[in-house]
Amino acid sequence: MLLNLEFEHYIFIINIIFPVLCLILMILAYRKKEGILRMMRINTGIRFKAIRIMLLIAGLALMVFALMGPQIFQGFSEVKREGMDIYVLIDTSKSMLVEDIKPDRISRSKKVIEGIIDNLNGDRIGFIPFSSDAYVQMPLTDDYQLAKMFLNVVDTDMIAGGGTNIAAAIRLADSSFERISSADRVILVLSDGEEFDSNSLEVLNSINDEHLKVYTVGIGSEKGGLIPVYDAQGQVIGYKKDKKGDFVTSRLVPDTLQKLAEMRNGSYYQSSVSGKEIGLLVKDIASLNRDTIETKKIRRFKKLYQYFLGAGILLFLTAYLLPERGRLQ
Repeated sequence: MLLNLEFEHYIFIINIIFPVLCLILMILAYRKKEGILRMMRINTGIRFKAIRIMLLIAGLALMVFALMGPQIFQGFSEVKREGMDIYVLIDTSKSMLVEDIKPDRISRSKKVIEGIIDNLNGDRIGFIPFSSDAYVQMPLTDDYQLAKMFLNVVDTDMIAGGGTNIAAAIRLADSSFERISSADRVILVLSDGEEFDSNSLEVLNSINDEHLKVYTVGIGSEKGGLIPVYDAQGQVIGYKKDKKGDFVTSRLVPDTLQKLAEMRNGSYYQSSVSGKEIGLLVKDIASLNRDTIETKKIRRFKKLYQYFLGAGILLFLTAYLLPERGRLQ
């Protein structure tokens, strides 16, 4: 059994210096005390002096041993991770700066995505920003902290050029999926739906994948708003104008987004300040089919630290309760 003994926190072995230091200090303290008493010509017999020191030091040593996390290896267990793959297509065109939904469309999109990440368990997620073109910013991963780091840097300056080419993003997502399981695959599109000179419906219709599901979130309002223009310091210096010099009003266009979801048995949601669409979307995604993505063998241990900790406390109490009354002469 002792051959299988391991320690979870080897670094805490450095704490062994504390019992050693305590031993040295206690010996020096007793010697100093005895020296003072001899100078005063007082003879006293302290009972259990050596035993008390030994108990205190042994108790400290056992507590340090407990900090190192002693454990007994008991074999291996198989752990299966089930999940599916989700590519999030994020509209990063300049119209996503419109503030018709607070604080603005791109920030609201990131809030929705963050809510989805917080509810994932085993699924892999990847990001594809798009405007006039699209690229894989973050490949599929189940590292959700990493995903949030990538999400934080998403902005409307990631892709040069104007327009909203949803088709390019869908085509890229489809080619980036790893079709190695029978689990559902999800494309989630977050956009204001202002698609110009594109063919997203035709591209989606050409994809032959019965496991592909599409969900869409309309970001913005049908009333719309002006597209702000920022300077290098991030201050609004005006609003976008067309070739005639008129201000450009950007509005949510849900038609294409609704049709994309319908084509692949998904759902369309409209973003809201309350964020109620996040809960609905999470519920829908949770109901999809998952498959075993990975099987790992993990080592099983029986923790033993509590026994050493208990024994150390018991020795401390015993040392404290030992009578110390001596004989004065």
